[in-house]
Amino acid sequence: MYRAARIVILTGAGISAESGLRTFRGADGLWENHRVQEVATPEAFHQDPELVYRFYNERRRSLATVQPNAAHLALARLEHEWGGDLLLVTQNVDDLHGRAGSRNLLHMHGELLKGRCLDCRAVRAWPGDMDQTSRCLSCGGGPMRPHIVWFGEMPLETTRIYQALDRCDLFVAIGTSGHVYPAAGFVEAVGPGARTLELNLEPSLVASAFQRSLTGRATDLVPTFVNELLGP
Repeated sequence: MYRAARIVILTGAGISAESGLRTFRGADGLWENHRVQEVATPEAFHQDPELVYRFYNERRRSLATVQPNAAHLALARLEHEWGGDLLLVTQNVDDLHGRAGSRNLLHMHGELLKGRCLDCRAVRAWPGDMDQTSRCLSCGGGPMRPHIVWFGEMPLETTRIYQALDRCDLFVAIGTSGHVYPAAGFVEAVGPGARTLELNLEPSLVASAFQRSLTGRATDLVPTFVNELLGP
C-alpha cells in the first residue's frame, strides 16, 4: 500500500498521552495552575528559576510511572525490520521511544533526562532532580538548565530533519496538533512525489495538507500501519 524506501515519521504529544503522560495543550495542560509561558520560556527561567526547575523535576519523575505503549513499540519494530532508511523525529521530551527500542531518533525539542550547561553548553544525562546548585561536570562548575527547547528557542537538528524530508518517499505525522512550528510545516517540506499520511486522534490544524488522514487512537492506528508496511 505504501511503497517507500526512505521514511520520515514525526510524533507529538498524542502518542505519549496514551501512556498516561499529561500534555501542555490538553484539557489538563496546566501544572499547579501555571501557564506554559510561566515555565517553558527563557524569560520564565530568568524570572523564577526555582519554579522552572520544580516543573521539570516533576515531569522527570513522572517518566518512572509510565511505559511505552503499542504505538511506540510498533515504530521501534518498523525501524528494526524496515529495509530502507527511517528517521523518527519526535516533538516529545520523554524517553518512551528510546525505551521502546527506537534508535534512529531525533528529539527536536530536547530531552527531560538531560541537562545543558549554561556556560560551556555541554549536554549530559541528568536522570535526577536539578536546581540552582546543579553544576556541570564537563567544564567544572557551570550552572545547569533542563535540556529542553523552550518557546522562543530554535528546535534541534533542523538541518538534518529538512534534508531527510526533502529526500523521503513517505512522511507520517502521528499524534500531532499542528499548532507548533516548524513541525507543523514539515508536511509542506517533503520532496516531490513523496506520500504523506496523518494518524491522529482527531484531524490536526494542518490535516488538509496531507494526502491521507486517519483518525483514531495511536495504539490502534500505528500498529496497523506498521503491519501494512512490513507485510506478512
